[in-house]
Amino acid sequence: MLAAMTEQTETRKQRAARRAGEFPPAPEPLPVPVPDSHTHLDLTVGEYGAPPGGAAGDDPVAAAITAAAGVGVDRLVQVGVDVESSRWGAEVADRYAPVLATVALHPNEAPRLADLDEALREIEALAGRDRVRGVGETGMDFFRTGDEGRAAQEESFRAHIAVAKRYGKALVIHDRDAHADVLRILDDEGAPETVVMHCFSGDADFARECVRRGHLLSFAGTVTFSSAAALREAAAVTPPAQMLVETDAPYLTPMPHRGRPNASYLIPLTVRFLADTTGTDLDTLCAAISTNSERAFGPWC
Repeated sequence: MLAAMTEQTETRKQRAARRAGEFPPAPEPLPVPVPDSHTHLDLTVGEYGAPPGGAAGDDPVAAAITAAAGVGVDRLVQVGVDVESSRWGAEVADRYAPVLATVALHPNEAPRLADLDEALREIEALAGRDRVRGVGETGMDFFRTGDEGRAAQEESFRAHIAVAKRYGKALVIHDRDAHADVLRILDDEGAPETVVMHCFSGDADFARECVRRGHLLSFAGTVTFSSAAALREAAAVTPPAQMLVETDAPYLTPMPHRGRPNASYLIPLTVRFLADTTGTDLDTLCAAISTNSERAFGPWC
């Protein structure tokens, strides 16, 4: 009997490997609904399927929306990173009332394209659609792209800024190890009325500079990581009136589930952490995030 039980029992390493591919349990619902201002539904459901809490028989996108709504995350922004995902997001936003879309070429995508101009023309055509409310994620990323890719990134970023201004859409910025260059290019081109610093990754000084410029700072699950003291200091100096929250799902899952798949239904973990970190009443912070999201992207319905 003991031998049989041993053969059927998972080792700790096997159990950890299995759980790494599973969605975490749903957290306690928020008292006031908020949006997830930046998610990748295509990647989430494509890689992991529907998160727990969706209605039986739903397609994976509908199930993800239902799971999020069940914990007080009632609106989502689906973000494009290339022409294909931007088209997909625009179509999903047309089909599902709780979803709006943004369209863009990710900074790391721009240097890989054989015809950047043609891809930018396709992004601009999508940007004119009614339920496409943002241009991004665009920006600069010096983490993976070497010096040879910087010129294409900058050209693409400048083009996206122009599209956002032409259509009056929010500019959603991806900034990795490129704070000074992002601000330089925004100054050169003139920033659109609404700028969202996606997955804010700077320190308190950079946060103050973004706040001074009137930008919105969107915090992801990274703010909950034990190594993110500088990011928590940045959150502490960000006024609630300029704060958004996001998942960047399926990545950046907040603690205590780091390493497992992320989805919009886990937003409450990050919101509660931000409320504790900033000393803001939870209801007040939720209401501010909701208002800021609609100021950035307009009404969902």
